[in-house]
Amino acid sequence: MFGGQFANKKVWLSGHTGFKGSWLAAWLLELGARLHGFSLEPPTAPSLFEQLGLASQVEHEIADIRDKSAVAKSILSAAPDYVFHLAAQPLVRLSYQEPVETYDTNVMGTVHVLEALRSLRQPCAAVFVTSDKCYLNLGVPHPHREEDALGGHDPYSSSKAAAEIAIAAWRSSFFDPRSTGILPVPPPVKIASARAGNVIGGGDWASDRIVPDAIRSLGHGEPIPIRNKNATRPWQHVLEPLSGYLWLAAVLACPSLRPQNAIAEFSSAFNFGPTLESNRTVEELIEEVLKHWPGSWLDRHEPDAPHEAALLNLATDKANTLLGWRSIWNFEQAVASTMHWYRSTATRNHAAQFTRGQIGAYAEHARNLGMAWAGNSG
Repeated sequence: MFGGQFANKKVWLSGHTGFKGSWLAAWLLELGARLHGFSLEPPTAPSLFEQLGLASQVEHEIADIRDKSAVAKSILSAAPDYVFHLAAQPLVRLSYQEPVETYDTNVMGTVHVLEALRSLRQPCAAVFVTSDKCYLNLGVPHPHREEDALGGHDPYSSSKAAAEIAIAAWRSSFFDPRSTGILPVPPPVKIASARAGNVIGGGDWASDRIVPDAIRSLGHGEPIPIRNKNATRPWQHVLEPLSGYLWLAAVLACPSLRPQNAIAEFSSAFNFGPTLESNRTVEELIEEVLKHWPGSWLDRHEPDAPHEAALLNLATDKANTLLGWRSIWNFEQAVASTMHWYRSTATRNHAAQFTRGQIGAYAEHARNLGMAWAGNSG
């Protein structure tokens, strides 16, 4: 998989104790990577990180992405071949309560990683993960493309837009071979950013997210409270964007893997999202969840709740064309895999085995569909 690019390679991963970070760490370990994780303590209890026993399998560093010197020391000491920056304050509603912390983490944390990479003197491919909420959302059914205007109504969304602006500025100023920036010779680092939609999957235990909220309610035999049943999101299984992040990093590092030999185009922003068929309302999502774990839901609309976008939609033409990437699990498959994880691991203590099994099943499905990243090499 991924052209064998991660076997025995050094990978620095921020946010490895979070939901997406834990899934990515598990996949990288399956690919044979030597992984250095940099993150705060697991943000939830239970946590997927602890369920997978990842602390004993990686170089596990507990530190704060807001600490510039700690980030620089960690990256330079790790001397990575690949960097995946996932550490973030990921919740819209929390950003209203903690706007400064959200900006410190999402914007300055990103800048700290960029600054550390400026001092790196060996080849490295770095993927910075932001969000589909980085786009200026006008509430119209227009699929956002990478060249669309950035913005954000709330602190979280605007922080992700600001992070994207910073990534682009540092890339053009300090990492582009044609740069006229301060450094006489740009470091051999290639930088891209990845914007993904709402992800679901086993092991998400965060507050104020619809699937973990549903799992908690179902586990207690209670109706699932829904705040905004008509909100539409591009739901996708967590493995979908992760396959995009990994493939993007691989083609950044290895020109021979690229469908097109255009370095500037790959060192840029990419959307990773599902097909339009997977754009469903929260109500539709919960109805699909209840097919796998019977229960009920209640409309708990909050008229005075903080603003959240009612409609989000991503265009993935660029990833389709340049990377040969597309999502492979439809809406029903994504929900079924998610619920199977929760129901199976709730009764048996084998989350690690089950997670590896789902990664393998997803990769096998991709191979059967002829996905470039899922080839037999590596």
